Amino acid sequence: MKHHCAPSPHRRQQRGIVLVFALITLVILMIGAVAISRSVSSSQFTLGNIGFKRDLTNQGERAIQLAMQAVRAGGALSTEAARNADMKSANYSATLLPTNAQGIPTALLNDAAFAAVGSAPDISVDVMRVKIRYVIDRMATTAGPCTPSTCTMANQQVFGGASNEAPKPSPPAQAIFRMTLKVTGPRNTVSFFQSTFTTN
Repeated sequence: MKHHCAPSPHRRQQRGIVLVFALITLVILMIGAVAISRSVSSSQFTLGNIGFKRDLTNQGERAIQLAMQAVRAGGALSTEAARNADMKSANYSATLLPTNAQGIPTALLNDAAFAAVGSAPDISVDVMRVKIRYVIDRMATTAGPCTPSTCTMANQQVFGGASNEAPKPSPPAQAIFRMTLKVTGPRNTVSFFQSTFTTN
C-alpha cells in the first residue's frame, strides 16, 4: 500500500520566495526596457536637432554669398556713394544697428523692427523649408562718407619682402560692414550667423 506524502510547509515557503524573486526580476527587466527605449528616443531626438542645426549652418553660408552680391560689382551697394546712405531695398543701414545683449540686431528679432530697416524679401529654400532674413549695417555712428572718427576702419600694415627693400605702403583705410542672418528651419528652429567684411 502506497502512501502519498504532502509537501512540507518548508518546501511550500521556498517556492513562494522563488516566485517573489522572479516577480522582482521581471519588474527590474521592465524598468530597464523602458529606460533603454527612452534613451534611444532621446538620442534620436538629439541627433535630429544636430542635423537641423548643421543644415541651417549650410544654408546660412549660402545666404551670405547671395546677400554679398549687393556689394559686388553691379550690385545695389557696389559704390561708396550708395553705401553712405540707408537703403531699405537692400536691407542696409549706413549706421550701426542697435543690438541685444548677444549682439544680434533687434531688426531681426521682430517684423516691425525689420520693416523699419529693410524691405528685401527673405531668401527661401522651399525644398528644405528654410527661410533666411538678413541685414547689413556699416560700423559707423553717422551716415555719409566714412572717416576714422565716425567709422570703424580696417587698415592693416603690409609686411614681407627683403630687408633692404623700402617698406610697402599700407592699403587705404576701409570701412567695416557687418552682415547678420536669421535662418529659420523646420520645427521653428532658429539660428543666427554674423560676419564682418570690407568691400575691397
